[in-house]
Amino acid sequence: MASKFFSERNLRFLLYEVFDIETLTQYDLYKEYDAKTFDMVLKAAMELAQGLLWPIFQEMDQNPPEFVGDRIKVHPSVRKFLEECGQGGWIGSRMPYEWGGQQLPQMIAHGCEFVFAAANYSASVYPGLTSGAAHLILSFGNEEMKKTYLPKMLSGKWQGTMALTEPEAGSSLSDITTEAEPTDKGYYKIRGQKIFISAGDHDAVENVVHLLLAKIKGAPAGVKGISLFVVPKRRSDEKGQLVDNDVVTSGIFHKLGYRGSPIVQLSLGDNNNCRGYLVGEPHQGLLQMFQMMNEARIGVGIGATAIASAAYYAALDYSKKRLQGRRLSTKDPAVPQVPIIEHPDVKRMLLFQRSVVEGALSLLMQCGKYADLATVLIGEEKEKNELLLDLLTPVAKTYPSEMGQLAVSQGLQCLGGSGYCDDYPLEQHYRDMRIHPIHEGTTGIHGLDLLGRKVMMKGGKAFKLYLEEVEKTLYEAEKFEPLQSYTHKLKDSLALLQKVTSYLMGVREKGNPEIFLADATLYLELFGIICIAWQWIVQATVVVKALRNSPGETEANFYNGKLFAFRYFFEYELPKIEGLAKRLMNSDGLTVDIKPEYFSD
Repeated sequence: MASKFFSERNLRFLLYEVFDIETLTQYDLYKEYDAKTFDMVLKAAMELAQGLLWPIFQEMDQNPPEFVGDRIKVHPSVRKFLEECGQGGWIGSRMPYEWGGQQLPQMIAHGCEFVFAAANYSASVYPGLTSGAAHLILSFGNEEMKKTYLPKMLSGKWQGTMALTEPEAGSSLSDITTEAEPTDKGYYKIRGQKIFISAGDHDAVENVVHLLLAKIKGAPAGVKGISLFVVPKRRSDEKGQLVDNDVVTSGIFHKLGYRGSPIVQLSLGDNNNCRGYLVGEPHQGLLQMFQMMNEARIGVGIGATAIASAAYYAALDYSKKRLQGRRLSTKDPAVPQVPIIEHPDVKRMLLFQRSVVEGALSLLMQCGKYADLATVLIGEEKEKNELLLDLLTPVAKTYPSEMGQLAVSQGLQCLGGSGYCDDYPLEQHYRDMRIHPIHEGTTGIHGLDLLGRKVMMKGGKAFKLYLEEVEKTLYEAEKFEPLQSYTHKLKDSLALLQKVTSYLMGVREKGNPEIFLADATLYLELFGIICIAWQWIVQATVVVKALRNSPGETEANFYNGKLFAFRYFFEYELPKIEGLAKRLMNSDGLTVDIKPEYFSD
């Protein structure tokens, strides 16, 4: 199995050359860091990924978690990894120093998460979930709650989760039925069920802390009645000893891929003794949980990009070594066979994968930069970065998830029949990738979010800011003659996006939300392709400048490879928006009007 699963050179290119992460060190929050310390962090992440995660990548898939007795047993390396994450500060990488965190910029944290997920996606989710849950407690919990949970969670001794989904309420959170009954003892009694809880129970930790949504008895109907609770699997008694909290693992789901992490069903309060502790104010749970959900959505995008990266490098390695056939211009069978990477169609498949992976990772780093700037800036500039991040989150989650599937599929195709067999990692990457368009909101949900809410929020302010960001990029890129034809293409694409958006806003004004939002997923796809084209122009501008300085052969090969991936995206992927736009500007209501009974045999 090839040992390369990501490009260190590309990661450094994005962090230092494209997004200039060192500029963040001028702010007090990040003043303890410099390029040298960032490099040390990246190196440590790479060593942990290469030394611990990658060697057990296939093993964790072949030996998935088991439900034994009343506990789920996971691969023994999970405990070791969580201990390493606790000792190395990875779980609290973005948390403030005063709580034992590392106070790292999001961009560096994203880079490290990408490395871990590329090495072993299933393993990478354990610390990621705990980090998100801990951040939620830090943001909204009281001091006692922070002191009780954060040290144990950040040390890797306690697992954190996000418990939203119920058997009869998936994406429709307004329909959750888990109930919280108030007591006069500082806690609520929780009753209900939760399903599809990632890392919801396992033997690699001493305790599992669920950040759980429930409705307080008598709360308003719908999402306005949802509250957020901390519900530990085991709680402290009067003597400070951990005792069971009436949280029972009632099942484990057997999955297509992503098998190294358990997904469980929980029963809460069967014995009327499950205690939950309110986080923040009553009935604010969904707003609070959106913090973790949005972080997790960026995390899904990172995970999908990482898996696509690992698949690309496996396909690239195979394509360089596999001898088959001869050049199309060669008719003599006596001529030696060539590596399949010499064939144009294989190059096309590899270029497709690279253009998706490196374009998506660039967008994720862009979102990381917006998050970092929103943290350190104030006033209008803070709001600007928050709005841009909010607008782009559904794209950053969905484009890598959907296109990552196609990229891994093309990687598998490069291997032919071998790719379909478990002798190579491609078939596992293909299975592991499939969860990403589903979890943390399906693609359809994110389409509704982008078109139905994000594009229109604050009178369209976020959308306007996004257009201005792309136009700034175009202004810079137009200064370089090799990029001018591509800037024209992106300008035309941006105009088409505005035309489609304006048309759909007109449909909305006619008062039929079903017609307006029927093809929201296609709108998200259109938006996503243009977003990635923007990111390729951002990268290409840096590349053209670098090539003017006559770099050495290795660097020149890297930059020229970038230019070919950039050109590929503009010539092969960007034209796809024409068909999408044509469909989006046809509000015939086809999918609205068809009746369920028409789907019968």
